[in-house]
Amino acid sequence: MKPTRPLDLSKLRVYPLSSRCSLTRVEDVLIDPDSPAPKFATEKANTSLLHCAARIREARQKNASVMLIYGAHLLRNGAARILDSLMNAGWITHLATNGAGSIHDWEYAWHGASTEGVEENVAKGTFGTWDETSRYIHTALLSGALDEFGYGGSLGKFICENGTHIPDPAELHAQIAADPEHPLCAARADLLNAIRAGHVASGKLHLNHAWPQASIFASAWRHRIPLTVHPGVGYDIIANHPIFSGSAIGRAAAQDFRLFGGAVENLDSGVVLSIGSAIMGPQVFEKSISCVNNLRLGSGRSIVKDHSVHVVDLQDGGGWDWSEGEPPKSSPAYYLRFCKSFSRMGAPLDYVQADNAAFVHALWYLLKTS
Repeated sequence: MKPTRPLDLSKLRVYPLSSRCSLTRVEDVLIDPDSPAPKFATEKANTSLLHCAARIREARQKNASVMLIYGAHLLRNGAARILDSLMNAGWITHLATNGAGSIHDWEYAWHGASTEGVEENVAKGTFGTWDETSRYIHTALLSGALDEFGYGGSLGKFICENGTHIPDPAELHAQIAADPEHPLCAARADLLNAIRAGHVASGKLHLNHAWPQASIFASAWRHRIPLTVHPGVGYDIIANHPIFSGSAIGRAAAQDFRLFGGAVENLDSGVVLSIGSAIMGPQVFEKSISCVNNLRLGSGRSIVKDHSVHVVDLQDGGGWDWSEGEPPKSSPAYYLRFCKSFSRMGAPLDYVQADNAAFVHALWYLLKTS
């Protein structure tokens, strides 16, 4: 039997982002938060919206967490300025997204456009092979790790500051040799390897991000609100490049998982709002709240309680009233992960089928007029 050998990604050919046919542009998608809020046709959607807004108000009065977990389509549908308004007014205390959310965010901020034709580009072997996207997101993570930032903080800082400073390789080598057991040793080694491979250059890197208004990461960094990223290694197009570093991505994501847990620790009487995150949101949240409950019980405290969970997605809820609890296994609704997992998290689940950007726009309107 012929042995299976791993791919040599160092031989991948990559292309400038300017050569890609991008399918969405900043000027076409961004929604003005002060434009008229959309109306929902169903009583259920309007009731859920009012309930969510009321719970957010109560949570902030009690200084409890309001966590917005979102999928990349919320950004692609133009909600960046609406989220900026929500952050600026203090309604959101933590944001979380997946790897795709970070990629589209950076591309909008720097390139002013994002999204590609998947089927067409996979057939040509060019899907995801865009030099600047992988190179600069990795550079942000490799650099940010030296300051112990996670994925979201590293990229938000990189966008807001239009680049970063990369240490001299001799300096990194000396630090590694002097203290190989230092907590930052592995991060320094990853960056040193990227410099030696020619993927990153030492010194001041200036990269003008001309569309920061389209970046949720930039807004979060500016408002000093944690934004965490929860990627999968190999899930995202930044793997399709010779610079790909699973250790850099994993290190940043691990820091963000701990930071996510810090928000869950403050969730008593708080709010979890998951919008368009069918897999990452429920999967990360259930592990994090279990960790928090574990630590609380170990120190003689009670588990997270009195929080509310609100889930918004375009898919129907399987014909099940999720406020009544979990359906039986014989029901197709049982297999909707984005509902089932959240319904098990110690709070009633309010699920609404709605357009994600329309929901946050209407939510912002309710909160700003309250």
